[in-house]
Amino acid sequence: MANAVIWPGSSSFFPGDTPFGFYDYDYQFQTDADKVAVFCGRRLGYPLMEVELQDVNFYTAFEEAVTTYGNEVYAYKVRQDYLSMEGSPTGSNLNNTLITPNMGTIVRLSEQYGEEIGVGGTLTWYTGSIDTTAGQQDYDLNTWAAASASLATGDSIEVKRVFYEAPPAIVRYFDPYAGTGTGMMNLLDTFGWGNYSPAINFLLMPINYDLQKIQAIEFNDQIRKSQYSFELVNNRLRLFPVPTVTGGKIFFEYIKNSERSSVAGSSGVSGPVTNVSNVPYANPVYSQINSIGRQWIFEYTLALSKEMLGYVRGKYTTVPIPGSEVTLNAAELTAAGAAEKTALLERLRGYLDETSREKLLERRAMEADYKQKELSQVPFLIYIG
Repeated sequence: MANAVIWPGSSSFFPGDTPFGFYDYDYQFQTDADKVAVFCGRRLGYPLMEVELQDVNFYTAFEEAVTTYGNEVYAYKVRQDYLSMEGSPTGSNLNNTLITPNMGTIVRLSEQYGEEIGVGGTLTWYTGSIDTTAGQQDYDLNTWAAASASLATGDSIEVKRVFYEAPPAIVRYFDPYAGTGTGMMNLLDTFGWGNYSPAINFLLMPINYDLQKIQAIEFNDQIRKSQYSFELVNNRLRLFPVPTVTGGKIFFEYIKNSERSSVAGSSGVSGPVTNVSNVPYANPVYSQINSIGRQWIFEYTLALSKEMLGYVRGKYTTVPIPGSEVTLNAAELTAAGAAEKTALLERLRGYLDETSREKLLERRAMEADYKQKELSQVPFLIYIG
């Protein structure tokens, strides 16, 4: 211990004196490095007591403190804005970027719901067809898929839509054989217009009349006729009524189950943000950190220095002196340094939480309520005309 090089009371920082060199060429960091070393040395008892650290130890603690501060700040930003950053390019640096909230993630999620009914998403819908056979009511689309859908081993299809429907009722609105008739001829004859040619309806009817006529045609087909319909269970198609001709085509749309389960998106170093580990935040620029942040960094550097000095002194439990021995305070320094680090981290995280978007909006709403209460106490003027 007596022969170890100890803190002399001053230092001179040069680039390369820190382990990683993240901030070595930042002029403000170079200037503050020696000031922080003096600050920590004096807080540890110099010159009344020897401090068994060197300038590079203080520089190391200083660099770690700056990096820890940046990590805490940017980790908070990631938590706050990740939904708006997911999918953005990883090649851009977000350190000084104002993150504008967007609905990209919500839209991507809603698209996946939409693709199940064919109104959006990234899943491809394929088209297929089968030939009907007279007298055959059931058709196995799994068998068709194995032969015609170009499936990989173990893959299967899911039929999403079958085009087997009767013509829409509106195309038979004026068809006298639709089962209901238009019912206009008697009405026109009553007004003396039955012999007019061409047969044109000159009466303006309400829209609910058209809707009722269409509904009547559909009900007539459904109840009195063999209505076109089908059942689809496990990709086994059953047609109603039973086909009476051979060679008619039934078209349908389907998806491949393997594509539904696949993960869409690009990969690689320059791909999009996919998780919190590749959100493009870098170490902070020390010269851009304000005085509030720097004070936290100074205190965290001191806590690291205490912990480091405790480890150094812990190598020797006691130091012999003439006629006696001195017990070192290694345990106290280590415990104090660890406790101060924890307290500083909790203080910083609490500060960041208090400045979250949610807390700021709550505070703004509270201020608005207080302003309304204050303004309500102002007497109203009475005007007499």
